[in-house]
Amino acid sequence: MSGGVDSSAAAAWCQQAGYEVTGLYLRLKSATQPGELVGDQANSQVGSQAGGQVGNQTGNQSVGQVDKPPARRVDGQAAKQIDKQTDDQPPDDARDARQVAERLGIAFEVLDLQQDLETIVEYFVAEYRRGRTPNPCIRCNSRVKFARCLQFARARGIDYIATGHYAQIRQSQRGPRLCRGIDFDKDQSYALFGIGYETLQHVLLPNGQYTKGQIRQFARRLDLPVHDKAESQEICFVPDDDYARFIAQRAPELCRPGRVINRQGERLGEHTGVYQYTIGQRRGLRIALGEPAYVIELDAATNTVVLGSRQELLQTRLKAGGVCWLIEPDSIPREPFEAVIQIRYNHRGAPGIVRPAAPAAGSTDAVEVEFTEPVAAITPGQAAVFYQDDTLLGGGWIDSAG
Repeated sequence: MSGGVDSSAAAAWCQQAGYEVTGLYLRLKSATQPGELVGDQANSQVGSQAGGQVGNQTGNQSVGQVDKPPARRVDGQAAKQIDKQTDDQPPDDARDARQVAERLGIAFEVLDLQQDLETIVEYFVAEYRRGRTPNPCIRCNSRVKFARCLQFARARGIDYIATGHYAQIRQSQRGPRLCRGIDFDKDQSYALFGIGYETLQHVLLPNGQYTKGQIRQFARRLDLPVHDKAESQEICFVPDDDYARFIAQRAPELCRPGRVINRQGERLGEHTGVYQYTIGQRRGLRIALGEPAYVIELDAATNTVVLGSRQELLQTRLKAGGVCWLIEPDSIPREPFEAVIQIRYNHRGAPGIVRPAAPAAGSTDAVEVEFTEPVAAITPGQAAVFYQDDTLLGGGWIDSAG
């Protein structure tokens, strides 16, 4: 439970569906400012996401018209323990998560992920050193949040993890499938591609069958204190969402001037650090060329930023590695297949052919993609995720475009 409306509504939904629910607040610590604690807020691209709730199903009642749950409360001793566990948390998120748990009358625990978060910070900085644009929250979902929440659940004999992500899990004849939420503009399935098929079998995503407005109405009818709480759009470990300052503090060697050139190698100007740019960037270039210019390439090895036209930004191919499939192992494709490929969170997806690594390579974790039409701003370090209709088959991390 992150203290936001999405995870709070998911907890309430599970309770009304007949599950015994335990609220779980993830404690994260800032990696740059010792002693600074931050809530389990969502990533910069996907908005507020749940830290997680877990539960055992105790009934099979349906969820129809939403009514206020019975006025059960956490007893006094439990409330004192909750206060003790969260008294060093940011006041808003920790307090709100605790108050929602009290309102629902569910158990509430805190999971300390401060050390786990440091591995995500290291990945974040390492990607910028390579001239790539990372997506730390997708990595955190798979490597930290879902992994540790599932570990927590198994240790207590709990059956499922439930989160407030706007995505759906549908049952097929072969097993569960991760699908887009019904509200395409709010869909967060892209951010979950890396959790893995084994984990998917133990996940509930109730919010995916509703719109954000319906979730807020649901929380309002239950009188949850967070029903109108604003979303967070920040990276949880970056103070003030100032990632450039964060990278400069963690990797000062990257703060060095270098050339800005065009595709022909002509010098256009100078930059103060490749890490301050991303593929497709147009604003903030501080170079006047008399026509629109975009970042089309970053070369960390030579400390060079390459600018070009909109046409030069378009590509028809990409290579991706570290592919994770969200289907049963014997269904993983070995031959090329058609799909819609989404290359960043706010990308609508584009049709193309996905070609898995040749069998001779002995690997299923690399693919090549050929788009039907050129697409703009294929960015190394971001994820390329493959859909058929609204079902997510898998995804990987973009290594190159061309």
